[in-house]
Amino acid sequence: MTNKTKTADIISKTRLSGPSFNLKNRMLRVVWDLAYLMFFRFTPRPLHSWRVFLLRCFGARLGQHCHVYPKVKIWAPWNLEMHDYACLANDVICYTQARITLQERVIVSQGAHLCTGSHDYNDPDFPLFARPISIGKDAWVCADAFIGPGVTVGEGAVLGARAATFKNLQAWQVYSGNPAQPVKQRRIRASSHE
Repeated sequence: MTNKTKTADIISKTRLSGPSFNLKNRMLRVVWDLAYLMFFRFTPRPLHSWRVFLLRCFGARLGQHCHVYPKVKIWAPWNLEMHDYACLANDVICYTQARITLQERVIVSQGAHLCTGSHDYNDPDFPLFARPISIGKDAWVCADAFIGPGVTVGEGAVLGARAATFKNLQAWQVYSGNPAQPVKQRRIRASSHE
């Protein structure tokens, strides 16, 4: 018997264990999806305070002056925490099966994917697991970047465009590539507005 046949035999003998989330969670997500479509998704871009209000109604913890754009996709707002001046740009995906925390002045650019959930592909039941993501203050997640479950992005770190990380990123480092690798240290110059 080949290894492929053995694997297929093991998988066929297991059973799917049913939904990964309880009925209350699934019903809340249905209500959120309807509210998202009717009151969030098609709002004008400048109405950040309205979208923040709506997210708070669904349990999100948001600080002052947060910018959440209308095309952001948030799986479960009650697992989202944004501190003052944090920003989620259009087309960001927040797969909040576990908590996602954005500290002060974090910018998550368009098309980035923050993914807290995945599956154990070595287990024949393919169970779901979820681990929180935390992004430190003044960090920047660039366009189309991917952050996997359980990752902590250090203060001031930059994850470059289209980079992907499944490991923690150190503070004040710039990362690029897939898998993301440090390419240089981030150094903040004095503001030209002074």
